[in-house]
Amino acid sequence: MISLNLTGATRLNIIVGDPIAQVKSPAGVTQAFVDRGYDAILVPVQIDNDHLKALLTTATEIRNLDGVIVTVPHKFACYEFCSSATDRARLLGSVNIMRRRREGGWHGDHVDGLGFVGAVRASGYDPAGKRALLVGAGGAGSAIAMALVETGVRTLAIHDNDVARRDQLIGKLKTLGKAEIGPGSADPTGFDLVANATPLGMKAGDPLPLDVSKLNERTFVGCVITSPVISPLVEAARRLGCKTSTGSEMYNALQSSMVDFLLQSDSSR
Repeated sequence: MISLNLTGATRLNIIVGDPIAQVKSPAGVTQAFVDRGYDAILVPVQIDNDHLKALLTTATEIRNLDGVIVTVPHKFACYEFCSSATDRARLLGSVNIMRRRREGGWHGDHVDGLGFVGAVRASGYDPAGKRALLVGAGGAGSAIAMALVETGVRTLAIHDNDVARRDQLIGKLKTLGKAEIGPGSADPTGFDLVANATPLGMKAGDPLPLDVSKLNERTFVGCVITSPVISPLVEAARRLGCKTSTGSEMYNALQSSMVDFLLQSDSSR
């Protein structure tokens, strides 16, 4: 249970997105700050693409604002606002977290992939050596793809309706030289692990992101959606007997990495 003593000295962090009501971070990250004895909070901010730059420009001037967590659809745009970034964020050209640099500006990273792989492993499944299919090559999908490659999948197929975005991601990942990477489809036949990194399932009536009728009961299915807690894809996969991980489980695996990043003190802050 969060026990806050908010004062003028409390440090501010924000999470930006559009929509924003589905995010779980504000309570969890604020509790983590409290647990670590740090006087800070995380608050949600709904902002659209047209006004994001103005918000970030203003945020840079708010001296008690230390960090920004980034969710859909701003992960690529926020990268462009960073003065520096980690190697993985630079390769992907996107971030999901930013912290203020001591010398000015923002330092970014993208740890969505660490959360996804952490959730898969916590569910008792090892992606190493597996044939993986990723659906969705946006901000979260890009990071998940990189994490799957880094964790040692044998092959990775990527499906996205935006073919240019898909092919751009494939090209970036091939520079790592660590897996066989190519285009995929919504057909999961022959894959050991399937990852949904699209928002399909957040709204009632959304189509499923892949053809669940072709899932094998031995296929592991992971999803990034946090609301509903059990996405339609995960629900359908479980009915078939598949092992699964949810977006909430991904967030639970991700939270400590985000808090570590926000509280890290080095020359880039």
